[in-house]
Amino acid sequence: MAQISGSADAPDMGRRQFMNLLTFGTITGTALGALYPVVKYFIPPTKGGAGGGVIAKDALGNAIGASEFLNTHNAGDRTLAQGLKGDPTYIVVTEDKQIADYGINAICTHLGCVVPWNIAENKFKCPCHGSQYDSTGKVVRGPAPLSLALVHANVEDDKVNFTPWTETDFRTGEKPWWA
Repeated sequence: MAQISGSADAPDMGRRQFMNLLTFGTITGTALGALYPVVKYFIPPTKGGAGGGVIAKDALGNAIGASEFLNTHNAGDRTLAQGLKGDPTYIVVTEDKQIADYGINAICTHLGCVVPWNIAENKFKCPCHGSQYDSTGKVVRGPAPLSLALVHANVEDDKVNFTPWTETDFRTGEKPWWA
């Protein structure tokens, strides 16, 4: 009996290579798609150059627009936003109803509590151990050993932008402890 070399049941090499390529492409595409967010997570966000600034975000994670913010806040207000490294940071509205050129990190220098702004007393008061800070975040009563950290706050493209503060602390005249 004679053997037939080209059976109708067995696919030819062209089809087999195509199916192998299709399977390999599907698996590779799925794996790369799953790895992309993991890799992106480990790359720190930056906004241009070496400044390392971030756009301030509200409680819902939306960028804070300066004009809308000033329309809804009064002179002297201090409002929490998400700042550098995700730290809660106060945006300060000046007496002439502008955003101050500095923001105040809300993390207490004693044990790391979030320090709320007390409107009635015009100062920051830590609810945990009673540390108090003046309206610029300078420590006025312990047990906190240091003033609240500062960040630069400026408006770019109608968005509030925070950048690191590395200059002399205007409240104490000393080198910033957080830099």
